[in-house]
Amino acid sequence: MVKSGFRQSLIIAALLLSLTAVGTVGFRLLGEDSWLDSLYLAIITLTTVGSRDAGHDPASMLFLIVYLVIGLSIFSYSAFQLGQIIVNADLRRMLEGRRMQRELNDMAGHQIVCGAGRMGAAICEYLAERNQPFVLVDRNLELLQSLCHERQWRYVHGDATDDDVLKQAGIERAAALATTLSTDADNLYVVLSARLLSNGLQIVARASETSAVQKLQRAGASRVISPFNSGAVKMAKLMLSPRIEDFLEITDESGSDLALVEILIGEDSPYIDKTLAETDLRHREVIIIGIRRHDGKHIIAPGGQTRVHQGDSLFAFGKSASVQVLTEEVR
Repeated sequence: MVKSGFRQSLIIAALLLSLTAVGTVGFRLLGEDSWLDSLYLAIITLTTVGSRDAGHDPASMLFLIVYLVIGLSIFSYSAFQLGQIIVNADLRRMLEGRRMQRELNDMAGHQIVCGAGRMGAAICEYLAERNQPFVLVDRNLELLQSLCHERQWRYVHGDATDDDVLKQAGIERAAALATTLSTDADNLYVVLSARLLSNGLQIVARASETSAVQKLQRAGASRVISPFNSGAVKMAKLMLSPRIEDFLEITDESGSDLALVEILIGEDSPYIDKTLAETDLRHREVIIIGIRRHDGKHIIAPGGQTRVHQGDSLFAFGKSASVQVLTEEVR
């Protein structure tokens, strides 16, 4: 749409410039005016502002008649097309905004990503690959549109530190929020606002400085990630266990990678009061490597006779497609 409108605008501009050039050359050759006077005469004639005597000889009069008829037609058409492009662009933006707001109002259990920088964009790419609903929030409209339009991502334009913007993103109905803004102060403000608006929200925050980690945790962040520390720890793990990363990056024939996820057992889950051996998890190629009971107790490497209760969190490892379907079914 945008490329088509831009191409059409270039064509219209080329038509008008060509018409002006033809008029300038014609008036210059048929009259005795200078090039500047000829350009002036061509423009005022083309825009119907007025006209000056271009000469009384038949050739000059005939050229002026033809130029007026053709020029007025092309100029009117160009003005109409340019107006239509502007109106259509505004109309598209208005309709798109209404459609996106309706979708946001219907969303629940989604993820909110604050900050459209490199880290925020990478998080969105990860969520999109796994078909997880999310909303991207940023104050830079041009950056948002460049990221979201072609990918059809939902977004909210505004300052993520503003409560109204977070409400517009559906924070009361969201499952989790990640804030990756450029400064620790902004991330701290987002965490504080988000925690006040939704007490049960899972909040993951980025900390640029080590000193900000504790502040973000006290403000209400569930997890705080320091890219430098996390990167250093991962490098150390690769030094000690280089084959672990290779194993986690194994892909099957369809290209879907392995994933480790936490699955909350809700009140409608089909696995309530069943032992792990009685479930179909093995047939789904999903392994339960740990269970966290609703009272906080942890069970590592549970056996087949371990019973699942409502409110438990299962730590499941398997193919991304399998664990994603499982996550939706057992909630």
